[in-house]
Amino acid sequence: MGLTTPPINSYTKPYKSVKDQLDLLTSRGMVITDVSAAKACLERIGYYRLSGYWYPFRKSHISTNPITNAILFDPVTRKPQIIIEDDFRAGTSFKQVMDLYVFDKRLRLLFLDAIERVEVALRVDIALLLGARDPWAHRNPNQLHGKFTKKTSGHQKWLQRFDESFHKSKEEFVKHFKNKYSGEHLPIWIAIELWDFGMLSVLLDGMRVDDQKILARKYKLPRVGLLTTWMRNINHIRNICAHHSRLWNRSPADQASPPKPGEVPLLDHLATSKHVQIRIYATAAILQFFLQAINPMSNWGKRLKEHVQTFPTGSGIHIDQSGFPQGWDQFALWN
Repeated sequence: MGLTTPPINSYTKPYKSVKDQLDLLTSRGMVITDVSAAKACLERIGYYRLSGYWYPFRKSHISTNPITNAILFDPVTRKPQIIIEDDFRAGTSFKQVMDLYVFDKRLRLLFLDAIERVEVALRVDIALLLGARDPWAHRNPNQLHGKFTKKTSGHQKWLQRFDESFHKSKEEFVKHFKNKYSGEHLPIWIAIELWDFGMLSVLLDGMRVDDQKILARKYKLPRVGLLTTWMRNINHIRNICAHHSRLWNRSPADQASPPKPGEVPLLDHLATSKHVQIRIYATAAILQFFLQAINPMSNWGKRLKEHVQTFPTGSGIHIDQSGFPQGWDQFALWN
């Protein structure tokens, strides 16, 4: 075979040392009072990871037609087009950026704590429900929804992924099972310990509707669609947190279906605000709702309220960008 011609790289921005990066930030108006500390942060965290945190501090203006000066509107959202500039708003400091970064890091840890509790509880719920009928219900197409178990559907892919995790696992309980029951499959009440949240949410989607309804009723949800989309949303947020990505002002790609007014009284404030629905507050509220069912004595909601009170101040950032509505901490859900 002949040699292929490498693609032409259109990226022309030059490499910048950490000193160059600091000089660029300063030239754009960022206040850096402790150069050594800022240099250490850039070396430890990286310019582009931090850039997501100084983005809200950049100047912006509404786009206009250069000839008529008329405001230009986004053809999809019908809202004025906003142009983000390179320069920062007056008074923006590197410390403000780092304060926001640290706030977000602690926020991710709080979310991961709640997500772990929900994940573990739901794994056990599924094992108890399906295992009572068949110890290997997760492998048995007759125990799952027909759409999930079709040859062209996801059950075989799900099993393949699970079996790969079983074969690769170094867990002591897996080693013991392999030694004692060579060639046999794990029963569901052991298998759940190898599921990650993605596998959990996929299997939940693939369960019989009657089984999904049983789980939904346990969590006081009036319809299955809330349970399944909420779990997909939580899994998406879990992946953001696990990969150390920016969380605080994200609009999740996999959004949870909002409840209708009156369906879930504690979450009625989600039903009436689109902005709240599409930001991470919605996931926080859903996690709090589940935790109240799983462990009514949990203090996770209290810890989240305390953390939100530490949100850093600065021009261009506000906790509303996370979807937290005015007076949210006084809602019955959080008290």
